[in-house]
Amino acid sequence: MSIRGIRGATTISQDTTEAILDGTRELLGKILYENPSLKKEDLASAFFTVTDDLNAIYPAKAARQMGWELVPLMCAREIPVPDGIQFCIRVLLHWNTTLSQREVKHVYLHAAARLRPDLGNIESSEE
Repeated sequence: MSIRGIRGATTISQDTTEAILDGTRELLGKILYENPSLKKEDLASAFFTVTDDLNAIYPAKAARQMGWELVPLMCAREIPVPDGIQFCIRVLLHWNTTLSQREVKHVYLHAAARLRPDLGNIESSEE
């Protein structure tokens, strides 16, 4: 078994508790959907970052609300790159799995899809 990284990112419209939690739950839900064999028991850890314009709440709280009580979670600030994406939440999941790296599905939603257009991004119902 190997540890594989799953990357994901999304953008939200405003810096509110509700928007951050809803956006993070949507992102994590899409990652779970795209990687159906992923179980919270197989997660070694999750690392969230947010852009400087987001500080209403930690996005990790959404993972806790989804039942990830035993998964080690951490949040940090993203590097403030000029002309970078605003209102962006990113995640890196460390997954214990037998899947190859090519079989892992990464998820980029909304304006964050431009971060990795090469991955064939998942479409979301909102932009």
